[in-house]
Amino acid sequence: MKQNSDFHLTRRAFIQTSAAAAVTLVAVRPTCATISDADHAAIKKTRSYNPAMEYRRLGQTGLWVSAVCLGGHWKRINKVIGTDSAVNPYNAPTDAAVAAPFERNRAEVVNHCLDVGINYIDYAGDSESEVYSKIIQSRREQVYIGYSHPASELRVPANRNAKKLLELFDAGLKRCKLDYVDIWRLMALERGGRHSQEDVDAMIEALVTAKKQGKCRFTGMSTHDREWAKMLVEKYPGVIQVICTPYTVGSKELPADSLFDTVRKCDVGIFGIKPFASNALFKGDGSPTHAEAAEDDRRARLTIRYILGNPAITAPIPGLISIKQVDNLLLAIKERRQLDVAEQLEVQDLSHQMWSKLTPDYHWLKDWEYV
Repeated sequence: MKQNSDFHLTRRAFIQTSAAAAVTLVAVRPTCATISDADHAAIKKTRSYNPAMEYRRLGQTGLWVSAVCLGGHWKRINKVIGTDSAVNPYNAPTDAAVAAPFERNRAEVVNHCLDVGINYIDYAGDSESEVYSKIIQSRREQVYIGYSHPASELRVPANRNAKKLLELFDAGLKRCKLDYVDIWRLMALERGGRHSQEDVDAMIEALVTAKKQGKCRFTGMSTHDREWAKMLVEKYPGVIQVICTPYTVGSKELPADSLFDTVRKCDVGIFGIKPFASNALFKGDGSPTHAEAAEDDRRARLTIRYILGNPAITAPIPGLISIKQVDNLLLAIKERRQLDVAEQLEVQDLSHQMWSKLTPDYHWLKDWEYV
């Protein structure tokens, strides 16, 4: 191996050359709600196509993904599977008494999603990749996978070099028994601007290399720092092809210099995470029989309609914990997209309620009121 100083220069040259080459390959076009005849033909060939589902183009990837996708987290799942204690929303339970109903629930929800045309699953926790990969093993080619694994990526300081990121990504694929994923969206710090340029260099090199090796088809990242995301999209438009960022019922586009201006210009797909603000949107506790369950279903539908009203958002990613929740969001997709005056006023009221109910660890989400 070369000495560190030589390797650093070689890596810089590699990044600049690879990123520049990727940019030249991108056929940039603005995100647009218009669907051509050719698009209709492509949609019918997308994975788990269902004519009752709406599909939206994931930017320059050219993938057509369902208008609502499945997020990895399973917050409040104990309210659905009937366990007495809360289940960690990011890690699978190990207690056999809880693990069995948990695994049954996850299999039922994932398979139902695919049956109704939801064709993208986003891995975002340390257990989700293995839990979901096991479920979809026999249906791998019916679903698009967006992969990330927090413990193996940029949030851990020891992982912030390309060699380590690639080793851990390869280990994750082997654990999940996957030959490839459709999107490797590296998970950065929530405040991504705290990363050094060397961290960014490592991320870009790892993404470009993994794609070149055929281990992922497309590349991107996730962060809660919109200014940092905007900078990366502008600087590496052929590498940052997809981003995951928060977008709630209280989010709206800045009239000038918005993240979405850059997204449209560079034709980047956006998944909107935290659509329900970690359940701060709701009045009930997630129990199917709760007195506020019907009202919460209505609020969820209104929120999804509102988010999909922004064509720059490819799809929101809620953490669905029951078949009933899946079917409720299917109703939202079928409802008219444009909100009437009364609904617009209600959205404003819901957003105020939601901001006021955020727990201290989610106060950062207020930074995403204007995007």
